[in-house]
Amino acid sequence: MDLLEIMRQRRSVRSYTSANVSEENIKKILEAGLLSASGRAIRPWELIVVKNKDTLQKMADSRDHGAKMLEGADAAVVVIADGTKTDVWTEDCSVVMANMHLMASSLGVGSCWIQGRLRTSADACSTEEYLRKLLGFPEHYRLEAMLSLGMPEGGMALREVADVLWEKVHRETY
Repeated sequence: MDLLEIMRQRRSVRSYTSANVSEENIKKILEAGLLSASGRAIRPWELIVVKNKDTLQKMADSRDHGAKMLEGADAAVVVIADGTKTDVWTEDCSVVMANMHLMASSLGVGSCWIQGRLRTSADACSTEEYLRKLLGFPEHYRLEAMLSLGMPEGGMALREVADVLWEKVHRETY
């Protein structure tokens, strides 16, 4: 399958079966993240893999909405970065997230990008602080996002670029 086909089939999957994601597939997803481009090859990111069901349940409460799919996920990857290394850590981490999201899709693994940066939990604590307390990452590390992983419930049709999207392309000038 070529990359464009993978992009056509990629979806944010929020409902998972009880089947496990194989360790081989998790490793491939992580490798896709680790191979990501970064500004000046600094690679400020760190990845925290979570499989513990109790921890995933707690992570589902890290945002006031939009993270409940973690309750049914088999695993999650939390992407953090050393914010002191570069001012483009958010962009670098976004590339990591996108690469892992696409790799998951190519393997038939469902995934959903759960934004963490600039979000708050139900108790008005920042999602970053909530996860820092739960997962123990250092104070100078910043949270970008979480990627939920699980085997998707049901299939999804391929997506095509609709005419309305092509209208967003401009050539030479706006």
